[in-house]
Amino acid sequence: MQLALFSFAESTDDLVSRAGEAREQGFTSIWLPQVFGIDALTAIAVAGRQVPDITFGTAVVPTYPRHPMMLAQQALTVNGAIGDRLILGIGPSHKPVVEGMWGISFDKPVRHVREYLECLGPMLNDKTSRFGGEAVTARGDLTIDAPAPKVMVSALGPQLLKVTGRLADGTILWMTGPTTIAEHTVPTITAAAEEAGRPAPAIVAGFPVCVTNGTAEATAQARERAAKEFAVYGTLPSYRAMLDREGYAGPDELAIIGGAAEVEDRIASLADRGVTTFAASEFGKREQRAATRELLVSML
Repeated sequence: MQLALFSFAESTDDLVSRAGEAREQGFTSIWLPQVFGIDALTAIAVAGRQVPDITFGTAVVPTYPRHPMMLAQQALTVNGAIGDRLILGIGPSHKPVVEGMWGISFDKPVRHVREYLECLGPMLNDKTSRFGGEAVTARGDLTIDAPAPKVMVSALGPQLLKVTGRLADGTILWMTGPTTIAEHTVPTITAAAEEAGRPAPAIVAGFPVCVTNGTAEATAQARERAAKEFAVYGTLPSYRAMLDREGYAGPDELAIIGGAAEVEDRIASLADRGVTTFAASEFGKREQRAATRELLVSML
């Protein structure tokens, strides 16, 4: 299992700094979300030209506001610019965002992702598509001489995991606990990939992580902080379903918090659950973040 960093960089300069530090420390990849800050692919194009020898992943680029042909064009351009070190993570986002903020229908998201991948895959690999579906259409050709990045999907539910197993290279998880990963995520996506004759899918699992001094008081304070910082994820239906499946009341129960030895054991145990890359989202006080990074580096 590889160890990676999940980075909420605030600017391109910030990403350059974070990626450079991560590379020097020995991490093989850094993952950047596409939320309401900097544009992930643009920032990666800038940072990747300055920081060599580390893989950049998007976690994830929302699909609804981006036509698959346009996203293929952008992703190929970025991957060519940074020397084939991009992993393109995509996902449908969430109904409150897609409909509430963008005014786009969130109808049948599994169908949307399936048709999106059926357009995106040929566009990335063959630079062409002639697909016309119910929700997505892409008919055209690209003239970009660049390698296709691997495509990951933020697949959580069973139907989206099956689509991802058949049409993509793996899944990027968030707010998904270890038992759910072992008993739901890995078996579902792996079976679909095998049926489609594809290689075993990658499982990238993001978790909030905080190394404390190990006392009950410090752990309780960190858990309270996690409950506040990550509260929104407990309100979004897809993440809420994963937390419920695991039996967690909220994101704070999923967060990996405790002394260094406890945190190391919990992270290491995820390899046995089928995780191929663990992406740490470090949080806490400054000294706790430093202790978390020190532990992660020691585990590389």
